Amino acid sequence: MTIIILLVTVVVSVVAWANSALFQRLLLNPYLMVRHREWYRLITHAFIHANFLHLLINMLVFLSFGQYIEIVLRQLHVSGIIGSARLHFVVLYIGAVVVSSTTTLYKHRNNPYYQSVGASGAVSAVVFFSIFFNPLDKVYLMAIIPIPGIVFAIAYLIYSSYMSRKGGDNINHDAHFVGAVFGFIYPILISPRLLLFFLRQLGLA
Repeated sequence: MTIIILLVTVVVSVVAWANSALFQRLLLNPYLMVRHREWYRLITHAFIHANFLHLLINMLVFLSFGQYIEIVLRQLHVSGIIGSARLHFVVLYIGAVVVSSTTTLYKHRNNPYYQSVGASGAVSAVVFFSIFFNPLDKVYLMAIIPIPGIVFAIAYLIYSSYMSRKGGDNINHDAHFVGAVFGFIYPILISPRLLLFFLRQLGLA
């Protein structure tokens, strides 16, 4: 599923770059969504990106962590905790796309000029889902500095919250924060007993 979603995202992004009307039609614009009931934008905005670098960063992170969580989900399936591993992957990803946009939708519903694109909210969910199952494994900050996943997670949430309040950098930090939280709690939604597994990884249970 990781490769499929990645390929679809790349293709849609490239096509949208060559068609500005399509790009405008797919992006997240809370004002238009509320006024014209264009709720499909809650999902479509995640499949287009502002530029090549934006797309490259998101898809590299998604590829790195997405393949790992596919392994985790297959293990959960074999253990009888979940049914379809593929279905849960899609629900995690698309669910994160939608949920991570809700704060933005409410916050900017009366702002006709606000626009947002990209899969960052869903990618954040994928990263935090991975951290839930291996919180002490190293995550490379800025692709260079190795730090325990749980430390990265806490720092990421603090940073996203701070930057959301500060604003002014044209990055949807609300989506990053909400997507990350959604990805972290998703395993508990699957099965509350997985919380005990997480605590055991930290030596707390």
